[in-house]
Amino acid sequence: MTAFTPTRRQLLTMAAAMPALTLSAKTQAATLTGPEGGNPAHVSFMMGDAKLTVISDGRLETPAGGLGVNADPEQVKAFLKRHFLSETMNYNHCNHLLVELGEAKVLVDVGSGDRFLDTAGQLIGNMEAAGIDPGDITHVVITHAHPDHIWGVRDDFDEAIIPDAQYFIGEKEYAHWTQDGLAASAPPEAQQFIVGAVNSLNVDGVDWVLATHDQEIAPGVRVIDTPGHTPGHLAVVVESNGQQIMALGDCMNHAYMNFAHPGWYNGFDMDGDQTVATRKRLLDMAATDRIAVLGYHFPFPGVGHVAKSGDAYSFVPAMWQW
Repeated sequence: MTAFTPTRRQLLTMAAAMPALTLSAKTQAATLTGPEGGNPAHVSFMMGDAKLTVISDGRLETPAGGLGVNADPEQVKAFLKRHFLSETMNYNHCNHLLVELGEAKVLVDVGSGDRFLDTAGQLIGNMEAAGIDPGDITHVVITHAHPDHIWGVRDDFDEAIIPDAQYFIGEKEYAHWTQDGLAASAPPEAQQFIVGAVNSLNVDGVDWVLATHDQEIAPGVRVIDTPGHTPGHLAVVVESNGQQIMALGDCMNHAYMNFAHPGWYNGFDMDGDQTVATRKRLLDMAATDRIAVLGYHFPFPGVGHVAKSGDAYSFVPAMWQW
């Protein structure tokens, strides 16, 4: 085979066609945005006999200063920069899991509805665009009563958005938000979240099942206690043919920071120390038992595995399957 020896003219032509090869190391990272018309907002995959669909409720944008509040702020900013993330704004997705296993169709959380941020509240529309009839859902599990997980439970008439499903929430979670005098004793900035949680829990047409640790929701679907982010936070574990996936809710809500620095907690974690203890337990369990995870606020679709290295971990996104 004859070796290719480019001429000077050919070298200049190739250099002009590949400017990225000559970019300075200090060049700003590329900004990657969605195309006109948007991208699909759902993805489905199989695990054993279970069909799992991740459906987006949209996104949230909150101040990055709420991340790693027990760590050196400069160290947190440096971490975000290394991971090509904004040092000022925390941009995160809202990923809902729908489990179809046997006769059950189990939805994890109901999103924000139109009562929170206008960048979210898209769950029902995206579900219908995916060909999923919300009326077919048999069970709804609420991981916790924060706005982006439960405020979408009501329609414009304050009635259940999915009226025929059986609804579950943690017994301790329900008791926390409905205790007498909670809103009156809370700081002003927290009162709207408490009132919103109570209004959601009092939605017409729902008779709540108060779940406890390891309770089965439907065959192959159970909940486990994961307190810290809120007092009665639940994670949902799905098992089929010896394989497992865990919908984490918000007990882990950052796909990079929570893994590399499991000891850092966030301003919206109600009990920081308990959050860390729960997170470390779940990370070790997922890595040791090779349980797949789904992060509600991870980059869509938020599904992957946990790899352990020393005292730190990393999130390994699942390989896409066509």
